[in-house]
Amino acid sequence: MNLSTLEAPGLLLLEDGSLFHGTAVSPGTRFGEVVFNTAMTGYQEILTDPSYFGQIVVMTQPHIGNYGIRRAAEESGQPWVEGFLARSFTRRPTGTVGEDGDGGDLVGYLRRHRIPALDGLDTRALVRRLRDAGALKGVVTTERTTAQEVERLRAELADFPSMVGRALVDEVTCATAYEIPAEGEARCHLAVYDFGIKQNILRCLTARGARLTVLPAHTPARQALALGVDGIVLSNGPGDPEPLGGIIDEVRTLAESGTPLLGICLGHQLLGLALGGRTFKLKFGHHGGNQPVQDLASGKITITSQNHGFAVDPDSLPTRCRVTERNLNDGTVESFAVTDRPVYAAQYHPEAAPGPRDAGPLFDRFLAQVVAARRPVEHPA
Repeated sequence: MNLSTLEAPGLLLLEDGSLFHGTAVSPGTRFGEVVFNTAMTGYQEILTDPSYFGQIVVMTQPHIGNYGIRRAAEESGQPWVEGFLARSFTRRPTGTVGEDGDGGDLVGYLRRHRIPALDGLDTRALVRRLRDAGALKGVVTTERTTAQEVERLRAELADFPSMVGRALVDEVTCATAYEIPAEGEARCHLAVYDFGIKQNILRCLTARGARLTVLPAHTPARQALALGVDGIVLSNGPGDPEPLGGIIDEVRTLAESGTPLLGICLGHQLLGLALGGRTFKLKFGHHGGNQPVQDLASGKITITSQNHGFAVDPDSLPTRCRVTERNLNDGTVESFAVTDRPVYAAQYHPEAAPGPRDAGPLFDRFLAQVVAARRPVEHPA
């Protein structure tokens, strides 16, 4: 197949029987949960966010790819989405190709990475369908578009697992632990659990003077604590948190250790479960850079970047957990703190990749707490 000239028909089939036709700009056939993202920029960060593993993403912004591809925008070493859908992909972006590999167009990037992609869809109708029915299983294809093949796809889609109950962390975590030095003089040493971490979380921490030891998802709590770290971060990641029983047990040990602990996105949900709470599936999730979050103590409103399909049930949290922020769109929990331990969890993304930077001070507050609680350094006599 000549990818450079590919402009064939393609389609998206949803589990409710809805069929959306478009133009195939990158070939393939993939199944996944179909979700929509409301961000106006940041398509490359979205593509390479491991939290999107298992999902087909439709962008509500009609023109995608306008500014091309940049290495610095990647949140991991590869795209993780199962498919990518837009009203219109830009074939000739602004900017030029640099010597460091920056530049090029989004369509070429999708083709190189074999991510099925369609444009020309009625994305407004598709997003309305997802808002009404909730996130749905779907299949995007550029290869199986005849009536007979679509009928076979319907049967295969019916057998495809839903996101509820899917434990996907093992597919995206690092294989071994590794170190990242702080930028400038190190203020503290953090252990960071990689459940599918975005690179900008690591950048935000090292830029603030944290030396990092990044750990695979199933690292025992005793091993992390034995490093003598000053604080621990639980990262974002894909899938349903409830099936991750072994990880939840280790998070419980970390939460009771007295070491300052911060959970982000999936890490927030794992902390909620570890402390005795429950999680539930949102109707269509929060995916985009315009989610309003209110601090319950001050009343201050922050516009945040988010990407998750599950949430913590506030009524299930024990009394030692204090809800500190809520989402103004639907009232869901956006953060909570543990009253008798230095433990804090945030559902939103403070690293803002993509999205507004309003929530960045969360890192400053956490690191200030870490440094204040840091063990004194023993100097030899």
